[in-house]
Amino acid sequence: MKQKVVVVTGGAQGIGRGIAEKFLKEGWKVVIWEVDDEAGREMKEQQNSDDFAYLLCNVAHEAAVRSAVQKTVSLFGRIDVLVNNAAVAKNKPVTELSLEEWQHVIDVNLNGPFLCSKYCAGELKKNRGVIINLCSTRAFQSEPDTEAYSASKGGVYALTHSLAMSLGPEVRVNSISPGWIDVSALKKKSVASEEKLTKEDHWQHPAGRVGKVEDIAAMAFFLAQSENSFITGQNFVVDGGMTRKMIYL
Repeated sequence: MKQKVVVVTGGAQGIGRGIAEKFLKEGWKVVIWEVDDEAGREMKEQQNSDDFAYLLCNVAHEAAVRSAVQKTVSLFGRIDVLVNNAAVAKNKPVTELSLEEWQHVIDVNLNGPFLCSKYCAGELKKNRGVIINLCSTRAFQSEPDTEAYSASKGGVYALTHSLAMSLGPEVRVNSISPGWIDVSALKKKSVASEEKLTKEDHWQHPAGRVGKVEDIAAMAFFLAQSENSFITGQNFVVDGGMTRKMIYL
């Protein structure tokens, strides 16, 4: 049986890095598409594995995505799973948010998954593959000054079930909506730091703790498994129960 290949966009830091490391640990070949060259080179050096590759890619640029697909297939011969993780945020008062700032968030967070899914679809169909989109609990509830990010993730939620209908049955498409996940230590060395979490930070969650990157990576790996072939078009909230908790001040 051929070794399977997963592409993780934005895979050099944060949740994307955790997902990439999980698949590597489980014996997959992993290609990260990353716009931050410093972070990408750093992760490539850390992994030091023939099963790992880093490609410089801005997922908001169509030509870059097309090229990354071609290079990935040239390197490893196939694509079995696409994890659309790359994202940015620009949180500021809506009266101060420029159209250019809004558009940049939409370009990366929504156009990016569209382009990556579009150009990976052919390879994924050959291999009865899987697309896993990183959505967010911000698609369903908001804090102030998150209009661009929340709108982009709402789009990812809708894109997920639409792609599931269009690409099935050959390709399954699901999304994961993380809540508060501590990614502070999984960043490039120049900005990495341990976030000081308080007891209150943990206790406010019905699950009793703030989320870890491993929580999201485990769900992504679960959704990638062929044994779960009856799951498509769904969104999985991994937030320690916070979106089900009533809060009155």
